[in-house]
Amino acid sequence: MRYEFLVGMRYTRSRKRAQGRNRFISFISLVSMFGIALGVAALIVVLSVMNGFQEELRTRILGVASHIQVQSRGEGLETWQQVAEESMQHPSVRAAAPYVQEQGMLSFDDAVRGTIVRGVIPSEEDKVADFGGYMQSGDFHALQAGRFGIVLGRDLAFALRVQLGDKVTLVAPQGLVTPAAVLPRVKQFEVVGIFEAGMYEYDSGLALVHVADAQALYRLGDAVSGVRLKLDDLFAAPRVARELALMISEPGLIVADWTRSHANFFRAVALEKTMMTLILFLIVAVAAFNIVSTLVMAVQEKYADIAILRTLGASPASIMTIFVLQGSIIGVVGLLAGVAGGLAIAGNLDVVIPALETVTGATLWNKEVYYIDELPSKVLTSDVVSIVSVSFVLTLLAAIYPSWRASRVNPAEALRYE
Repeated sequence: MRYEFLVGMRYTRSRKRAQGRNRFISFISLVSMFGIALGVAALIVVLSVMNGFQEELRTRILGVASHIQVQSRGEGLETWQQVAEESMQHPSVRAAAPYVQEQGMLSFDDAVRGTIVRGVIPSEEDKVADFGGYMQSGDFHALQAGRFGIVLGRDLAFALRVQLGDKVTLVAPQGLVTPAAVLPRVKQFEVVGIFEAGMYEYDSGLALVHVADAQALYRLGDAVSGVRLKLDDLFAAPRVARELALMISEPGLIVADWTRSHANFFRAVALEKTMMTLILFLIVAVAAFNIVSTLVMAVQEKYADIAILRTLGASPASIMTIFVLQGSIIGVVGLLAGVAGGLAIAGNLDVVIPALETVTGATLWNKEVYYIDELPSKVLTSDVVSIVSVSFVLTLLAAIYPSWRASRVNPAEALRYE
């Protein structure tokens, strides 16, 4: 072993016999390691949660919504079969399904709730959405034309206090004009299923009926609101939407992809992730630059040792290597501890969060605020590599100046009063 490494590691170790300033320097070294470990662990956990939240939000939104929607600017789209056929000619489009989307009000006994009513064809809807896999009870395919069945979100069914087989009253806002007054259109629907998508927005405010029943209730005739499309690659949706707008022969259509219809969600998540990364990197930087004070104190304490090494023939570069190594060891130990702790926490959030809620008595994850019912986590190797690389560079930068000062020590001045 080269003597620079031997001396550097010896200076780093906390010896039981250390007295006075030596012991204090060892304590400062431990504090620096702990600060780096805490900052790195926090970065890994936060970025993992943000990655998981972004992916989970996107998956659940697109499990209920669609990659692309083609809809009319007017009352309805009567030539939806032609639009669907032309859309399917695009190589990136995997499936197409018509839909009717209107507003309504559901009532059962004394409970009343506003809702979005979506008319679908179950066999076609399965190709563009995942309602079949979200069913908590009942059967999604029980929606049949003329039966007037309805499938409710779990939270909406709970708010109305309904179960399978109950009959709810659906009130359409478009009224019937009579000589006496304008009367709302009212129809009873039988609850044939309850779904749980895991997103509060849909579980509490979406009701599914057969497209024929929706057309009859809202007097659309053979028209629908639009056509929903599913793509091979969801991230290609903006490009495919632009190409479809040129391909479809029907004039006056709006072609909107999921990045536009839910842009605010993903922009907010991306912005929050960026800002949290910057803030937490500042925490790591503060912890890394604690190494400066540690090494400055170590250099002051080791003046005599440095002078003796210089008189024995050690070069300034060797002296600088000793203290750079000491700072690097502090940083590497802190990094390894932080990575281990961060990965352990990020991989067990389903245990950590309930435990913290039990200890503190507070609700740390409210699905009504965060749209999904559990805290997701996804550790990306690229994030961990970036965190470790930047943190290690910060520790090296923090070690350079004190090490350079140590290499400039004059042996004669250092040994004058020894």
